[in-house]
Amino acid sequence: MRVEDRTDDGHRLRVGVLLPTREAAINGDHAVAPLLDFAREAERLGYDSVWTGDSLLARPRLDPVVVLAAAAAVTSRVTLGTAAYTAALRPPLLGAHQIASLDRAAAGRLVAALGAGFPVPETEREFAAVGVPYAGRFRRLDETVRLWRETWRGATEAEPGQDAGPGGPQRLPSPASPAGPPLWLAGSDTPRVLARTAERYDGWLPFLPDADAYAHAWERIGRLAAGQGRPPGAVTPGLYATLAIDPDRAAARKQLDAYTQAYYGRSLEQMAAFQAYGYGSAQECAEWLGGYVRAGARHIILRIGSLDPAAQREQLAEAARELVPALRAGT
Repeated sequence: MRVEDRTDDGHRLRVGVLLPTREAAINGDHAVAPLLDFAREAERLGYDSVWTGDSLLARPRLDPVVVLAAAAAVTSRVTLGTAAYTAALRPPLLGAHQIASLDRAAAGRLVAALGAGFPVPETEREFAAVGVPYAGRFRRLDETVRLWRETWRGATEAEPGQDAGPGGPQRLPSPASPAGPPLWLAGSDTPRVLARTAERYDGWLPFLPDADAYAHAWERIGRLAAGQGRPPGAVTPGLYATLAIDPDRAAARKQLDAYTQAYYGRSLEQMAAFQAYGYGSAQECAEWLGGYVRAGARHIILRIGSLDPAAQREQLAEAARELVPALRAGT
């Protein structure tokens, strides 16, 4: 049986790719056109989704809402997503307005994976720069999600014309669907993250380096969600994984090490202790990712671990040609 045909959990296997916004910024390139070319190519190659990250100062790049709005205009099929949007950095009402507007631009194709900020000193400085307390950021994120949904519900339920006229009640534009776009929690497998995901989020997007740990965490989310009275399939199990595809496994590892050094200022060995990194041939990478699929992952987001735009495009095509079909065949 093909993985994509399994319906017992309510999800078929989907594979997306991250737009290289941070990689371009590291190279000193803030042009939008190459990113849109990348998005169009990903759609043409058959990927299910296109994503972009977010960071104001810790790892600066173009704003994800702007980039995805532009990508929405040049694509028609792929899901568009944030991986992940640091909602706690923005005032909740502003965030609700931006995400609802982006959902409209994407014609309902948006998924917003949300994070509270990568736990490193650079993130603490980022929060301080915008005057938002770093402590309590997880609670702030959950409250922001609650306020977003409340705002969207109010906008959707408004009577026609209720937001018109200088003297009448003013309401934000509603998102493309009454409930708003799916909101995922980007996080690890701590008990609190799993409980929060099961209680109030539509998806879970971890970058766990171990498929067995993923399986245990996903099983826990399922039990907790059922205990909350949520139906099967209410939470989408995602995975954020970084790859370097090269038949020469040593060369692929060297590429990833250079990538993490430039991206995080840390070695691959350091980063692989808590993030998912795979390298080698497309088949080797597919076998590695297959472990996560067997553990329950149903929406895999690939980040190509290279700073070279030509290598990024080559590996995008190679993954579409070899890796994705292998995953769909049930590696």
